[in-house]
Amino acid sequence: MVNTASTGPSGGPTRILALDFGSRNIGLAITDPLGLTAQGLPTLRRSTKRNDLDYLRRLIKQHAVGEIVIGLPLRMSGIEGIQSQKVHQFAEELRRKFKLPVHLYDERLTSVEANRLLRETEMSIRRRAAVVDLMAAVLILQSFMEFRRSQAR
Repeated sequence: MVNTASTGPSGGPTRILALDFGSRNIGLAITDPLGLTAQGLPTLRRSTKRNDLDYLRRLIKQHAVGEIVIGLPLRMSGIEGIQSQKVHQFAEELRRKFKLPVHLYDERLTSVEANRLLRETEMSIRRRAAVVDLMAAVLILQSFMEFRRSQAR
């Protein structure tokens, strides 16, 4: 198996943080320390831009994050819409603020897939709604990691 973790300034592995960026919430997922699996983190309920960025800064420091991937919402035709432009702006802000690589990754079906997977559980509708952003972030990160592994072969 190919390790998808990058290396940090100290030579040790850094982790990838995935964001499922929404107007109310930001779903979060992170690679394990070896870069092999995606693990969900508690969803960030958005408040102010400053608070959101402070929270992300703490996560980045706490988990030794070396790069970020954000789901890019595209229409089924592949065309970008209004939300895509917001994601581009947020990604640029993250690049400036944190000085980390920020990748945009096609997330077209992640929320649909997250809802499908959660419907298959015996979880209540209310609980599913609470974890769909987390699950979407995990799916974005897993897809990104699989893409990276396929490029490394």
